[in-house]
Amino acid sequence: MVTTNAPSTKPRLIIRVQLLLLLPVIAVIAMLLIYCQVESDQSSIYESVNEVPPMPAAIVFGAGINSLEFADRISTAVSLYKSGKVRKLLMTGDNGTSSYNEPIAMKKRAVSMGVPAQDIACDFAGFRTYDSLYRARDIFEVRQAVLVTQRYHLPRALFLAHHLGLNVVGLDAGLHSPGAKRKWYEFREVIASQAAWFDVMASRKPKYLGKKEPLF
Repeated sequence: MVTTNAPSTKPRLIIRVQLLLLLPVIAVIAMLLIYCQVESDQSSIYESVNEVPPMPAAIVFGAGINSLEFADRISTAVSLYKSGKVRKLLMTGDNGTSSYNEPIAMKKRAVSMGVPAQDIACDFAGFRTYDSLYRARDIFEVRQAVLVTQRYHLPRALFLAHHLGLNVVGLDAGLHSPGAKRKWYEFREVIASQAAWFDVMASRKPKYLGKKEPLF
């Protein structure tokens, strides 16, 4: 009687191990491809106020109150307004608690620098860049704008805005170098770009919408 041995499970085990080892590589490649896609829009970024085409409004993204980024974004937005490039400023940021209110702090700083209060609107639910832009479109009815933030943040903001159907350009608000923080900001953008891509692919809605508050 002839007997046959059962097929060895060793080759299958090797293949499974190889696949498991490949998964992190595939994940990293996917992340880099998404990052490159999000970062690809560089053509509509301007370095100075004089270069920026006129737009109805500027969307000014919040940052930690009184931080260097906060001060530079407000100063850049005020320069835009005073140069006649925009007629309104939309301050969008975090107001997650009663003791922390980025949009009001931004508005107060801009008013102290000479912008009339009636030409500044506040979005108190701009917790993320995607939320800020979605709400700018659907709550404040903004269709064209200058995005005001630092250079490292602009490609992601432009990517989101364009996918939301907004006609926008970006203005680099980096009046001061972030110094040692630059590497951290650049690394953070790799992670944030993944969330931005998935927000767009899923057509996610912000946590808060509410009634319309037209800017004009």
